[in-house]
Amino acid sequence: MIKTTQIDGLELFSALPEQPNGRPPLLFIHGAFAGGWMWTETFMPWFAAAGYTCHALSLRGHGGSAGHEQLGWHSVSDYVDDVATVIEALGESPVLIGHSMGGFIVQKYLERHTVPGAVLLCSVPPQGLIAAQFHLLFQKPHLFMDINAIMGGDYADTSTLREALFAGEADEGMLECWLTRMQSESHRAIWDMSMFNLPLPHAMHRPPMLILGAEHDVLVPAFLVQSTGHTYGLPTHIFRHMGHAVTHERDWPAVAAYIRHWLDGLVPA
Repeated sequence: MIKTTQIDGLELFSALPEQPNGRPPLLFIHGAFAGGWMWTETFMPWFAAAGYTCHALSLRGHGGSAGHEQLGWHSVSDYVDDVATVIEALGESPVLIGHSMGGFIVQKYLERHTVPGAVLLCSVPPQGLIAAQFHLLFQKPHLFMDINAIMGGDYADTSTLREALFAGEADEGMLECWLTRMQSESHRAIWDMSMFNLPLPHAMHRPPMLILGAEHDVLVPAFLVQSTGHTYGLPTHIFRHMGHAVTHERDWPAVAAYIRHWLDGLVPA
């Protein structure tokens, strides 16, 4: 069962295991246009059933968190502060699992903090968004324009979501549900991820890190995931036949199982 609480105005979803495995908890960090809700139907119950205490926050201005009125002014540093606020309240350092923008925030968090481990899932690379934006512009200009419209507050439709997020079959009901939950993103945070506040790998604490991508990801292409791995001197794993939303692709349990295998190899904190 997923429980929802508020921590200093931040929405926090939690799933507690019936039989805890004694390992560090997991804190899931969502990507742009989304909220903590994106983890609640797949990854959180799956990992809780495997014995992991799971939490997922909605960053300020997202989901049920405060700050929607000032969304356009929220910075990546603000989002990092949100993660720090939640972790302080939890009282235990978690393994961080960040998707897309969430993976970028994980990298920035590690400049100032230590954690038992970190998973970068289809993450914005440390070099930022510029290469991904140009790749999308040249490969799928219509989709580039649609995503910019979402940035401006215009709603997408299910066909746009399907093309942007999924490679395999996507349930129409799930897409309709996502459409009601998707939202605009902070322009300031997008600029931070493009050039103004990129991660500083030399300043980061380096916990064990898992870097994962998807073969048909049009938002963070596999070659940029591999670039992230090269930056940190780590191998990467690219999931075949999947798009950006690996948390909701039909074969998402394969992604969860891969992460669990890696987590089970970590020494408990």
